[in-house]
Amino acid sequence: MKIGIIVYSQRGNTEKVAQKLKEKLTTAGHKVTVESIVTEGKINPGVKNIKFKVIPKTDPYEGIVFASPVMAFSLCPVMKEYLNQITTLKNKKVAFLAAKKLPFIWTGGSQAIAWMNKACKNKEANILGSGVMIWSSKNLEQKKAELIESIAALF
Repeated sequence: MKIGIIVYSQRGNTEKVAQKLKEKLTTAGHKVTVESIVTEGKINPGVKNIKFKVIPKTDPYEGIVFASPVMAFSLCPVMKEYLNQITTLKNKKVAFLAAKKLPFIWTGGSQAIAWMNKACKNKEANILGSGVMIWSSKNLEQKKAELIESIAALF
């Protein structure tokens, strides 16, 4: 399957998880591309009028993983705006990955996943599943590996 991992990452952590997921999916026989959403300037919670330098296309992919950090207990505004601009995800298999620092999934992770889920369902995506990476987790490397494994298994 041709899979696109579309990621927004401010500090590079979410991007690193996306690259590891790419390796796992490629080993499983998929053709995988990681594409970054790139903005002009620094993004803060609640920002309006986001200007994009790079807006990845979803058309080339049969499967897509949207990966984004959580900001201020919600999905990062960059990913919100990016998903709002997509016209359709009909016949696309879609999964989500949210990354956050604060412990507990309810401190923004659940909200971010719910937001992506609703936005993509409204665009007729076939939602496969999701995962949340919590950077402050004990056994971080093990948790990261488990998350990558669970997302990869969806495809």
